[in-house]
Amino acid sequence: QVQLVESGGGSVQPGGSLRLSCAASGSIFSINFMGWYRQAPGKQRELVAGVLKRGSTNYADSVKGRFTVSRDNAKNMVFLQMNSLKPEDTAVYYCNVDGNSEYDGSVGGYRYFEVWGQGTLVTVSS
Repeated sequence: QVQLVESGGGSVQPGGSLRLSCAASGSIFSINFMGWYRQAPGKQRELVAGVLKRGSTNYADSVKGRFTVSRDNAKNMVFLQMNSLKPEDTAVYYCNVDGNSEYDGSVGGYRYFEVWGQGTLVTVSS
């Protein structure tokens, strides 16, 4: 079983910065994708930024140039540095991780997992 713990949300004025962190723990063999989604009131959850194991990243157009996603493979952690925050960035941010957990001899391979964090609220307001 794999768990995620998020931290770093809060309230900030427009133009400010926040850094989100997410730590994965449990029965982890390897992690592929680590990323962040967000969901604003009345809107669907959307991908904000993600990073694969070898470092390739992708970003939503709305955050390019302002947000930076990074990961620490040794610590199974992913970060989201958010700069130049705007009111429209207000949302609950969710960490998302997938990969492989313990070996399953009955199928001759490692089990796949995908987990979500509990969500952390980011509020951008003056």
